Amino acid sequence: MSKSIFYFLSACLLVLSACNGSRMVSSTSTMSKSAVNFVESNSLSAILDQAEEEGKLVFVDFYADWCGPCKLMDKDVFTDQRIADELNENFISYKVNGEKGNGPNLMGLLEVYAYPTLLFLDDQGRVLVRKEGAAYHTELRRLMQEALDRREIPVSSR
Repeated sequence: MSKSIFYFLSACLLVLSACNGSRMVSSTSTMSKSAVNFVESNSLSAILDQAEEEGKLVFVDFYADWCGPCKLMDKDVFTDQRIADELNENFISYKVNGEKGNGPNLMGLLEVYAYPTLLFLDDQGRVLVRKEGAAYHTELRRLMQEALDRREIPVSSR
């Protein structure tokens, strides 16, 4: 009995290690088809400065190369022209690979623990709206509107 359990566990480990090897599919190819204008930067502060200059909020998509729901959003949601138009008009969009570069540091700073995590920030970096997990068209539009509704009105406009 103990030998059969050993063989079973060994087989499971082999299968899992094979799955890990195939997870390293880059999402770069799907990003290139995105209708959303994701800004490339190594610095969140540069993104926040741009948002302040343009009077926009920031949309941050934390992803990992192996994340299935992240890939679905890249393929189905970020390619949708209506979604892209709304994001591009109102937000500086920033895609962060949570496992590379400065991604792990940003995840710690913004308390991100899952992929995908979608954040809507003001130009000071304060989180206005947080969503863990994928958001498809209707939900993403609702999240965008919630972030816009939570935006503070500038003092000079009151």
